[in-house]
Formats: sequence, structure tokens, C-alpha cells
Amino acid sequence: MVTGIYECLFLFDSNHYARDPGGVSGAAQNMITDMGGEILVSRLWAEQRLAYQIKGHQKGTYWLTYFKLDTAKLKELNRAYQLNESLLRFMFTRVDARLIDALVAHAQEKVVVPIDVLEKVAVGAVDDEEEIEADEE
Repeated sequence: MVTGIYECLFLFDSNHYARDPGGVSGAAQNMITDMGGEILVSRLWAEQRLAYQIKGHQKGTYWLTYFKLDTAKLKELNRAYQLNESLLRFMFTRVDARLIDALVAHAQEKVVVPIDVLEKVAVGAVDDEEEIEADEE
């Protein structure tokens, strides 16, 4: 069993979300936990007008979730989300394990990490914390 760390950006139907915010976002999270996944962080990102209509909707609610899940179950989760009426769109992205702590902290609004530091870590340009601290000063 290979576990991957994923980011998922959901686009919920704003009408469904306005009527039952906890139920709509909870259903998306419950699908992950029902398949044996672990939610690292999950939060509202924004509610805004869409650039173009999606399934007849001009407004959407964006929800950001980071989670761990067995990679073999991702296809099953994808299908379950396709059948959810509250979801207009969703996108999974596999996250590099070296970045997950910074991304989760940022999503929880605990810490703001400069993007140049994240880019250096992602490409392996920074090997120790001393170089990061030197760049910040």
C-alpha cells in the first residue's frame, strides 16, 4: 500500500453550500476518510463569480483540502466526486512530501512562507535550514 499526499481544490455549487456549508464540505471530507484517508487540513478558500458558466452556475465556492490516501483508492475517490451533485469541479494534485509541512501550515494560516523559499526547497537548491535563514535576512 503506497500512501500519497494530495491537495484537492473543490469548486462547490454556491447555492448548495449556502444552504448547508457543513454538510457540503463535510460530505467531500467524509468520502476521503471513508476510503481510509486522513485529512491534514481542510478550509474554505473563496466564494466568487466564475469566469464562465459551469453547469449553468455563475458563482462558485472554492474549498481547499490536503489529505493522505492510498494511491490505489484515488480512482475510486475520483468517481465518487464525479457523482456528487454539490461539486461543480475538483482537481487532485500530488504534493511533494518535503513541502507538505509548509503548505499545511499556510493553509491553517499559521505561517506565511515566502514563495522563493518553497521554490528552492522544491528543486532541492536548499539543503539545510541555515541557508533558508540567510536568505530571509
